[in-house]
Amino acid sequence: MITFICYPKCSTCQKAKKWLDDKGVKYHFRDIKLENPTAEELAKWLKTSGLPLKRFFNTSGLVYKALNVKDKVNTLSEKELIALLATDGMLVKRPLVVGDDFVLVGFKESEWEF
Repeated sequence: MITFICYPKCSTCQKAKKWLDDKGVKYHFRDIKLENPTAEELAKWLKTSGLPLKRFFNTSGLVYKALNVKDKVNTLSEKELIALLATDGMLVKRPLVVGDDFVLVGFKESEWEF
């Protein structure tokens, strides 16, 4: 079973949830604000996804802007950036879909045909 990690008030997350429900995909629901991803989870998901770490940041979010993360991304180490992501679920790009051998970041229907 996959895990669907999102912020329920996010319109993109709502679209993704509807897509999963319409396709009959079974998933474990996880509210990213209530259950923030840990540094260990993020490191594992980063490796599994094959994506650059920058893709895991919610660059349009208020927390990202308030912490001025844009300037930190190029100066902090990968370990430091993962630790930063783990401090607040609102820093993490969402929704996330985590399976045994894949991780999807953000919602693009064309990428979600799993």
